[in-house]
Amino acid sequence: QVHLVESGGGLVQAGGSLRLSCAASGNIPRANNMAWYRQAPGKQRELVAVFTSRGTTNYADSVKGRFTISRDNAKNKVDLQMNSLKPEDTAVYYCAADWCGSSRCDDYWGQGTQVTVSS
Repeated sequence: QVHLVESGGGLVQAGGSLRLSCAASGNIPRANNMAWYRQAPGKQRELVAVFTSRGTTNYADSVKGRFTISRDNAKNKVDLQMNSLKPEDTAVYYCAADWCGSSRCDDYWGQGTQVTVSS
């Protein structure tokens, strides 16, 4: 069983920075894709950034130029550096990753960490 453990959320003023971290527990193979999602109150969960198994990254338009996703394959760890934060970035942020076997891939999610940006 894979567990994703997140850390780094909190309260910050607009314009500030936060760094989120997520690590997969256990002696497990390297994850396929690793990503961060977020869900604001009353809104659907949305993809923030993804770091693919091929080494490419993609970002939501709303965070491009402000957020940076990084990954440590040896530790099955993914971080999200968030700069120039805005009140609209307030949400619960979730780490997600998938592992692929010979016939299928399985998705796993962290428990979520709250990020609150005050104006």
